[in-house]
Formats: sequence, structure tokens, C-alpha cells
Amino acid sequence: MYVLSSAVRIVPVDRRRTVDLELLPVTAKPTITDSRARGACAALLRHPTRYAAVFCLLSFTGFWIAQRAAHVSMVDLLVYRAEGWTVRNAMDLYEMRATVHNLPNTYPPFASLLFTPLTFLDTGVMRTFATALNLALLVALVHLALRLIGRPRVVPRAAAVLSLAGLGVWCEPVWTTLRYGQINLLVTALVLWDLTRRPGRRGHHWAGAGTGVAAGIKITPALFLAFLALAGLVEALRRPRSAGRFRNEHLRRAAVGTGAFLATAVLAGLALPHDSHRYWTEILFATDRPGDVEGAGNQNLRGVLARLLHTPDPGGWWLAAAALVACAGLATAVAAQLAEGRLPGNRAWAAVACGVTALMVSPVSWSHHWVWAVPMVLLLGAEALRRRTAPWRCLTAVTALLFCSYMMWYVPHDRPSRVELHQNAGQMLLTAVYPIIGAVFLAVAGRLTVRALRTP
Repeated sequence: MYVLSSAVRIVPVDRRRTVDLELLPVTAKPTITDSRARGACAALLRHPTRYAAVFCLLSFTGFWIAQRAAHVSMVDLLVYRAEGWTVRNAMDLYEMRATVHNLPNTYPPFASLLFTPLTFLDTGVMRTFATALNLALLVALVHLALRLIGRPRVVPRAAAVLSLAGLGVWCEPVWTTLRYGQINLLVTALVLWDLTRRPGRRGHHWAGAGTGVAAGIKITPALFLAFLALAGLVEALRRPRSAGRFRNEHLRRAAVGTGAFLATAVLAGLALPHDSHRYWTEILFATDRPGDVEGAGNQNLRGVLARLLHTPDPGGWWLAAAALVACAGLATAVAAQLAEGRLPGNRAWAAVACGVTALMVSPVSWSHHWVWAVPMVLLLGAEALRRRTAPWRCLTAVTALLFCSYMMWYVPHDRPSRVELHQNAGQMLLTAVYPIIGAVFLAVAGRLTVRALRTP
């Protein structure tokens, strides 16, 4: 046996001895950098969850420091505590105004009952508790989204969850949710908990209750109850009762969710009869109460039309657009939900389509309401991994970048002067970024669902 030395001469080598590295070409010598890189990769492959936990902890710590350096006020959290004080002092819940911004209460009275424990906390402790709770809810949200999608299939679930949560905390909807001390992550996690329950598994019989409670806190998730009911009706029509027992899981979950929602309303009615009556007969229909419709942060059809038409009341245009998008979005969600075995990840496509539809048609959907961005990007990423094509990778990357761009805040925005009513075409485009993403997602989901349903 012979090897080629660096002096280009043949050198005999004993098979029983180890080859001296000095006799090999210079290009074959492993460098220190290569050795360290290989060692790091090997360590990462051996302990992925440990390194993912370290990354997540560092990311959350950096986020915490950045939020404190920005002197965030967590103004919505202060409003929640003011609602709790109003309940404790038996005052009019919907005449209350809180903080220097004179903000009103816009949630159902059941939410105010849940906010009452905040009155026992000091402001600093309350802010720390709310931030820690929201970070934990982000981890739970990523876990539930991956479970719904059916990923990951190679790396450990815990490693994927912690890594993605460490990245997701920097996207604009999540950042703004924690900046204001909002409850969007809690509401979305309650809905996803329901949608990830499988028949026969632990907690299955309570599936639907989380969505009902979420609707009792914030009305928008009630669209998921309509989605489940429609899916159940379509399933019943497609598969009528035969000689055996027929169990309609969608109708059962819709019934459980509706019962939970009514229970929240009854409980609040017993505890706060005057406030409950006023909310369900007056406040619920005061669509301008949460703030200026044309505000740059209002990322829905109504906000886009208000800025486009330079009017705070788009009126019939919004109603027509909302009705069209609601029908198309619910049809897409129901069809995807019933495309089991034909559309990979069909339940995830259905859930995100319904969530996006609710955000698009709601009278007010502030940018921090779009925490559905997290399961949306994860779903697109899973589809890109499955298809392994450039268009899907590009779609996933662009969607993630837009949600991390904070684009709507690049334009002038000032509530007292209502400057958003005088935007030019470029500014309108920047402040319509989330509704555009939502419309594209619904179109993609609809196309995939139609093709899946045509497959035998």
C-alpha cells in the first residue's frame, strides 16, 4: 500500500501502522475550526432539547431586557386591573375610564370577573407576572400548533417548541401583545387546545369548552363555534344516520362550546346584572368604542376600507366585504376540516383559516390580535418541508418576514389628529399588510382544499 506524500513521491506504508498525517497532502489536514464545528454539531445532535432550552431562555431574556429598556407601560393590563377594581367596588363597568389615555372597557363582563385578582397585585409584580405568563403561553401556543400540524417528525418535540418560541417572541403581534399586556395568547391557546383534542384521548369530552370560555372573554372566538356547527351539519348531510350509532364529533364540540359560552354569560349575569344587560344590548354593537377605525394598528377589512376611502365609517362597503370574506373563509375552513385523508394537515388549515377569517371580518382587529401568525407560519413551513419546492419556501419566508417587519408602524400614526385618514397609496399598502397576508392565505388554503376534495 502506498500514499502520495506532500513531496509527490511514493512512500510505502505498513498496513499495521497508522498513517502519519504529515505524509498526506496539506489539503487533507483537518483545521481547528472544522473540528470545533463538527464537535458543536455532534453535541447539538446529542442534546437538541438542552441547547434549544438555552436558546429559548437567552431569547426570552433578551426580549425581557428590550421591553424594560423601551419602558413599556402595559397599558391594556392596567385597564384590566381597573375593570377588576370597578367590579370590586360595584361601580358601572362600562362608564369606567382608565389610564391617561382615557380607555374604556370593551370586553364582556365575564372577562372583568376574571381580572379581579389583578387588584391584589402591586403594579410592578403584576407586570412581571403578566410577562412571564404570556411567555409561557407562547410556548404552549407553539406546542399546540405543532401538535395540530403533526410536526416535527425528526427532532424531539420539546426542542422544536423551545426553538420556535424563542424566535416567535420577536414577531410584531407577539411583541405588541406582551408590550400592552394583552390576553391574545391565552384566547388563542384555549381555542387550539380544543382543536387538538382527539377522540378517545384524555380531555376529549371537554373539547369545545375552551373555545366557549374564550368567546366569553373576547367575542371573536365565537366564530369557531359557528365553524364547528357548520362542519357538523355538512358531515351529517354527507353521512346520514344508518343502521348503527352515528356520532357527530363536530356537533358535539359545538354544543359543548356553546354551553360553556352561555355559562360564562349566565355567571356574569348573576354577578353583574346591570353591566351584563348593558353589554349585550348596547356595548356589543358599539363598534367604534375600542378606538379609531382608521388607526394604523387596525389590521382588518374595516380598517383598510376606512383608510382607502378616507372616512371613519366605511358603512356598506365594509358590510359587503365582511360578508363575502366570512362566507369564503368559513367555507374553506369547513371543507378543509372534512378533507381528512386527502389534505395533509387538514385540521391545521381549517383552524388557521377560521382564525384569519375572524380577524378579517371583526370590526376591530389590532395588530396584536394577529398572534395567529405563529401557527400560520408554522403551517406554511411544514408544507414547504413536505413539498420541498422554491415557491413554498419563498411564501413561508416572506410571510415570516412581513410579520416581523413592524411595517404598519412606519407610517405617520397619531390618534388625536387622525392622520391615517389622509394616507397616500404607499402608506395604505404598508398599513394593509396583515389583511393582505390573510387574503393570500385564504386563497392558498381554498385552492389546496378544492384540489384535495377533487382527489378520489
